Amino acid sequence: MIPKYGDADVLELREIADPEPGPDEVLVEVVASAMNRADLLQRAGQYPAPGPKPLFEIPGLEFSGRIGSVGSQVQRWSVGDAVMGIVSGGAMAEKVVTHERMLQSVPEHIELADAAAIPEVFMTAHDALVSLGDLTSGGRALVHAGGSGVGTASIQIAKAIGAQVAVTCSTNKIDPCRELGADLIVDYTKHDFVEEVAVWTQDQGVDVVLDVIGGDYLAKNLQCLKIQGRIIQVGAMGGPVASFALGALLPKRASLIGTVLRSRPIEQKIEANQRFVAELLPRFEDGSLKPVIDSRYQLADIAAAHTYMETNANIGKILIDI
Repeated sequence: MIPKYGDADVLELREIADPEPGPDEVLVEVVASAMNRADLLQRAGQYPAPGPKPLFEIPGLEFSGRIGSVGSQVQRWSVGDAVMGIVSGGAMAEKVVTHERMLQSVPEHIELADAAAIPEVFMTAHDALVSLGDLTSGGRALVHAGGSGVGTASIQIAKAIGAQVAVTCSTNKIDPCRELGADLIVDYTKHDFVEEVAVWTQDQGVDVVLDVIGGDYLAKNLQCLKIQGRIIQVGAMGGPVASFALGALLPKRASLIGTVLRSRPIEQKIEANQRFVAELLPRFEDGSLKPVIDSRYQLADIAAAHTYMETNANIGKILIDI
């Protein structure tokens, strides 16, 4: 839990009372959770969970585990079912409570402890690229931080729906991105992605840009867009403030869309979750999508996991075994 805001050493393990599911909720006995950059921000006091401040601030946005109990009105699930899902917080604990329609069945050939690497990044990527970005077969996407959890999920989703995808990444992440199927890989430490994308698209531009960086990438993203293209901003690792020339936006009739899953009303979260279940979950069953796992830490070593994530060295997800 986070007793006070600060560096990784403020994190504590503490015993607290078990959460109680409401009528339409289930209690999940958590097997694993996974790191997200939101956990680092929340620990620093920069990204609190939505709603009133809880008595105990427990981080963690995704989980996998087995259902331990169900509310009186729950009909979709039974005790013992293997499930995974996202929550607004609290997943880095032995037990977590969530709405029954926010759960997903763990695909049969995915290990339960590995399934925690799926929900947050694949839902974020699918929501950004497909639901908001309207990426379809034959389209082209540019995804920044291609070796990240969202990046590795985005590559797979784009290829699964028949689209082409370009990614930016550091030198050590080129090979993993290529193995996942990226069509163009730009080492941002050596090359200008605007120039590379222009050559790749023959100056036509991409349909969608998925950006977790922000900052001075915004102006460059606009240069990479085709007419009526869309920039989906899902993070701001490069800085929360950006400036760009409106004259670059208007003639392209482009859309700039900011989005997060965490703070959406529950009805919108359920809608995004149910679309994910219908459109993407079968692709894990047939093997066309898979979780990409960089490393694992025990919950007792959570501070070390935070420190490692801050290095940006991970390729795919950092799992926390509960």
